[in-house]
Amino acid sequence: MFHHTVQKFLDHLRIVKNSSEHTLRNYAIDLNCFKEFYEQEYLGITQPENSTPKISVKLIDANDKRISISTIDKRSIRRFLSFLHEKQDTKRTIVRRLATLRTFFKYACSQKIIGMNPTEDLENPKLDKRIPSSINYDQVKKLFEQPDTTTLLGFRDRTIMELFYSSGLRVSELVALNRNDLFLDELLIKVRGKGKKERLIPLTKNAADWIKAYLEHPERYATIDGHNAEMDKNALFLNREGTRLTTRSVDRKFDKYLKDSGLAANVTPHTIRHTIATHWLENGMDLKTIQVLLGHSSLATTTIYTQVSPKLKKEVYDKAHPRAN
Repeated sequence: MFHHTVQKFLDHLRIVKNSSEHTLRNYAIDLNCFKEFYEQEYLGITQPENSTPKISVKLIDANDKRISISTIDKRSIRRFLSFLHEKQDTKRTIVRRLATLRTFFKYACSQKIIGMNPTEDLENPKLDKRIPSSINYDQVKKLFEQPDTTTLLGFRDRTIMELFYSSGLRVSELVALNRNDLFLDELLIKVRGKGKKERLIPLTKNAADWIKAYLEHPERYATIDGHNAEMDKNALFLNREGTRLTTRSVDRKFDKYLKDSGLAANVTPHTIRHTIATHWLENGMDLKTIQVLLGHSSLATTTIYTQVSPKLKKEVYDKAHPRAN
């Protein structure tokens, strides 16, 4: 049965591949999307109009035995992709859904659950190459002025911004930081990136000083001013409950600060990562070093920052243009 194979697949990702909960959740959401499409298209089963989407990594109902995995063929996968296109999902979403199905059916083949992978030879929609956005240094300073550092939570948020700009972390990497990942005297931190890969990256002294001050802040250990005392002894960044901060909370706080600062609406925490990468490049850091610091698996991903920087674009133009020489 389809649901049984999905649960085995998710367990395989968690236990054997050591995938993060975020990755498991995305796989489960994609597979549940396909399940609901298949039920409606081929079994005539419709979802309740006001049903609330589930967000557990066990999205497939264990009692659901309506779909046999052996009946899913290439034609039904193509119809699913057409369905996603018809409801105007983005190309990036469609590519992700197809990638999930490829990985799932590859697993099912490897376990001899099915004899043929129905996603074989299916082409991905061509993605438009997105150039990451960045902001200039004056805009960075304006953003950093927004948190009220007279409060613990505001002090935490300013520390987060300093760390983002110092080291170009992903939001997921930042919230996963533990106290024992910090080597502040050596100006280094240990980061767990995609696929749980660890890397050691440098800190600016300024960011290290903010982190030290945040860890030593007396209000961190007291239940006052609308927040609880520290409950999680390992986590670096805490929420108002005294437990580990989440990526969603960071996104929500940044959204507020961005509105208050008047910066563009499409600026996100990830923009700070793009910004520091661009600034590193403009100040002479080589692409290979930036690749290592950002945790990119491919140098091609890092190379795109050469297209972001107006300064580098002008340098390339000046070198290449006949009338500039």
